[in-house]
Amino acid sequence: MAGPRVEPLTEALWPAFEDLMADSGGPAARCWCMAWRLGPAYRRRDPAANRDDFHAVVSGGPPPGLLALDEDGRAVGWCQVTPRAAVPALDRPWRVRPVDDVPVWAITCFYIRKGHRRRGVTSALVEAAVAWAREAGAPAVEAYPLDGAVSPSSTSTGYASTFRRAGFREVARRSPERPIMRLPLH
Repeated sequence: MAGPRVEPLTEALWPAFEDLMADSGGPAARCWCMAWRLGPAYRRRDPAANRDDFHAVVSGGPPPGLLALDEDGRAVGWCQVTPRAAVPALDRPWRVRPVDDVPVWAITCFYIRKGHRRRGVTSALVEAAVAWAREAGAPAVEAYPLDGAVSPSSTSTGYASTFRRAGFREVARRSPERPIMRLPLH
């Protein structure tokens, strides 16, 4: 299988994104990528409210991330990547607070459809996220993955090893399991 086609999430692709999230049956179907926008309050809301609010983000633009699509146009993966300022709840947890004043873009979450995991979808999304942030003039891209050597549990933030392979370097580690990784873009 060739790698997925990766596109920015626009209103035209909303139905594919909605199908991906609705099919997740797990935390992604509750969150709808509102966790880093609202903080823990997203858990106390009806999932439909999170979906509707994220749909408003998509409709209002600019695209808040990227969709990976298979050869039939079905969404098989998602990556939220946006200026860090668009995800203000990221500033709350001490583990991932800003390390400096660089206006980075942040890769905050992934969801890969069951049956498409461990097939390079996350790597394709990371590569596309870096290119997209570069095109937008971002000075750097940051990620907040788990270190699989310390915490092998599943994660919606990706694993440090994936980001290392993409050229990201650790810039801070405030807890053993979660490094802050950055890739300068110029």
